[in-house]
Amino acid sequence: MTARTDRPAPAENVSIEGWRPARTIARPADLEGIGLHTGERVHVRFRPAAAGVGIVFIREDLPEAPRIPVSLANLVEKPRRTAVASGGAEIHTVEHLLAVLYVLGITDIEIGVSGDELPGVDGSALPFWETLSGAGRDDLGPGPATIRIREPISVAKGDAHVVAIPADGGLWIDYTLDYGRDILPQHITFHLTEEAFAREIAPARTFILHDEIQPLRAAGLGRGATYQNTLVYQEGKVIENELRFPDEFVRHKVLDVIGDISFAGRPVVGRLVACRSGHRLNVELARRLSALPPESPAPWPIERIMGVLPHRYPFLMIDRILEIVPERRAVGFKNVTMDEGFFQGHFPGRPVMPGVLQIEAMAQLAGVLLLSDASRADQIAFLMSLDRVKFRRPVVPGDRLMLRVEVTKLRSRTGEILAEAQVDGQVVAEAEIRFMLIPR
Repeated sequence: MTARTDRPAPAENVSIEGWRPARTIARPADLEGIGLHTGERVHVRFRPAAAGVGIVFIREDLPEAPRIPVSLANLVEKPRRTAVASGGAEIHTVEHLLAVLYVLGITDIEIGVSGDELPGVDGSALPFWETLSGAGRDDLGPGPATIRIREPISVAKGDAHVVAIPADGGLWIDYTLDYGRDILPQHITFHLTEEAFAREIAPARTFILHDEIQPLRAAGLGRGATYQNTLVYQEGKVIENELRFPDEFVRHKVLDVIGDISFAGRPVVGRLVACRSGHRLNVELARRLSALPPESPAPWPIERIMGVLPHRYPFLMIDRILEIVPERRAVGFKNVTMDEGFFQGHFPGRPVMPGVLQIEAMAQLAGVLLLSDASRADQIAFLMSLDRVKFRRPVVPGDRLMLRVEVTKLRSRTGEILAEAQVDGQVVAEAEIRFMLIPR
């Protein structure tokens, strides 16, 4: 999908910003491993949850299986890791898993754990990514409203800081790692997408400087750490291991930022600029971001949609609008059912929604967006041209076609829209659409 020329070009699979559905996993999944700090073997059971449950850990090894919801209120400060606690029960080292849940957009899930620390596995988030992405996803309806950073927010301690500044195109992270060592500092600028995270961030492993090992062990930590699941850096190299990336250390710091910032509770749109920040500063920024007002207006029912669009059955292609910000963006959906008239003649032996009707659905949502401002109530939006149209997979009966559109240019008589359609979180169609606005 092509981005606006006045902002950095996103990776190909970037979704239009501003909305995510509530989402859970489609199937249960399991993972097992050793806790990096406790050294104890722990089993994790991931289970689908209903909308509104949130991300909840369940200590299945304790009497009455206490539940620990992930929230800022349940956050507890621990050295070198992020932890949550409730009712006397705790779960440690949650940041890698939370980063994966954030990127996958999982808002509701129950996580049964047989101990007080998640497994470190290979020291990265990749095993969590492979397990949860393999479990599939189910959309549950409207999700949390976006946090859009509109002015700089800064937290700092000593020579460490993290600053949030406005930016379009989702979440960007600039991280500078500087311990004054010979192969450090390292710096990375990362644009968060699912593909980029899986490829560039999830495999990056946790690390420690060699002279930090003894104090860590003296504090009773790192009992499950080995040279295989933890990069140990000494005199310009890692001991008994090989780097997956030349800058693997700073990539892992980005992983920690994503996991910690997920405590804000909503998707973040903006740029985070960090230098030497750790869990404490990252979470403090999440706390500040969580206080920002939501951006999502109330949904539009079909009656309101019909008050703007001239289309009627069988050619009204939108069932509901979940979010609309006039002159900026909109999100809606169409439930694709077997009784659609076009299925009678379009590949009747294997029903497939025509691609042109997918474009029509996106165009209708775009039309509502362009006409949603009161100053255009006396106009109609006519499709003028299409560009960069792509169809990525078939849409069949039973699918819910999630539609997302964003204004890229708007003048008095014309409008340009970036549009995409998704099913189960996967892009099925996308296009750039140009409209002419004429008097009704």
